[in-house]
Amino acid sequence: MTYNELKEQENQYVMNTYGRFDIALDHGEGAKLWDVEGKRYIDLTSGIGVCCLGYNNEKIIDAITEQAHKMMHVSNLFTTAPMVQTAKTLCEQTGMGKVFFANSGAEANEGMIKLARKYSYDKYGEGRAEIVTLHNSFHGRTVTTLKATGQEKFHQYFFPFTEGFAYADANDIDSVKAAVNAHTCAVMMELIQGEGGVMPLDKAFVKEVQQFCRENDLLLLIDEVQTGIGRTGSLFAFQQYGIQPDVVSMAKGLGGGVPIGAVMAAKTCDTVLGPGTHATTFGGTPMICAAANAVLSEVTKPEFLQSVNEKGEYFKKQLMAMNSDKIQGVRGMGLMVGIVVDADERAALVKQIMDKGVLVLTAGTNVIRLLPPLSISYEEMDEALAIMKTVFCK
Repeated sequence: MTYNELKEQENQYVMNTYGRFDIALDHGEGAKLWDVEGKRYIDLTSGIGVCCLGYNNEKIIDAITEQAHKMMHVSNLFTTAPMVQTAKTLCEQTGMGKVFFANSGAEANEGMIKLARKYSYDKYGEGRAEIVTLHNSFHGRTVTTLKATGQEKFHQYFFPFTEGFAYADANDIDSVKAAVNAHTCAVMMELIQGEGGVMPLDKAFVKEVQQFCRENDLLLLIDEVQTGIGRTGSLFAFQQYGIQPDVVSMAKGLGGGVPIGAVMAAKTCDTVLGPGTHATTFGGTPMICAAANAVLSEVTKPEFLQSVNEKGEYFKKQLMAMNSDKIQGVRGMGLMVGIVVDADERAALVKQIMDKGVLVLTAGTNVIRLLPPLSISYEEMDEALAIMKTVFCK
């Protein structure tokens, strides 16, 4: 089926909720993708950070296939080995306590919010349920996580939103303190604001927030949906910030291409959610956790994480070396890279880059975002960089 034929059927049968590019993808290998008409691309998006080990990864495919032959799904009323192994690896690698499995980043953040509110209810009773998040943050598309998102443009259409959120400025501890009151139970942050423009938080600020939370018995909630699972050069970004969160959410890369989310709690609050307080039909299903275990067996290797750091530095160095007046800055950690450009030029730059065979993302108002597979080769990186140079330096 040609692109036009496929698009015609999409327009007829699929809700138009995405601003899709004029590309219909068909198959992939490593960090390369091909569309339905055979055009080849270097993929610097990995499904918005999901396909962290690239396409057609044999370890993930074999793990899914083997588990599918045994048992794809079973109710959470029963225990399965793949689910237990995924939780065990995550806890052992981080020093955290226990894990709850969901299906997406928004679900993981919902679970994290529920845990924080119940923790406070159990200790203080009703009325202490407000959560402070940061301006320019993004936490999901559900009614609750939209309200948790610190961007006013997301607070429309779907009224009434879930209440109980206040907002503070990133990298301003006084703003955080001013947003906290007697009704506050937690502070929730992305360590790198991904959708907000690939904006890493200052390490000193993050440590100040942790200290303030400890002094006031507020839970520190870290949203690692985009930054987790090796993306920043450590299993989780918080490990590079020198903090120990109370609760961490994750999703995207954890499944390597299949849908999974998780909430990981510290030992001080890992029993807050008991039987009947939180659940989901598909969370922790064995086939999905088999994929997660295949991913974790790779991304927890020190040499793999070191390679992510090295590739990220290489990307940033090569982009800055282009000396293009179109590139106003490059920022990020590991293989989460933001190229700052003029807001009015961004759409045209993205189109030119994609037309030439490199898939990229956007973030904020003036950033071209790169989230390549963590397994991308230097050959694939060099090809993508060479193509981007023809756009940035013409």
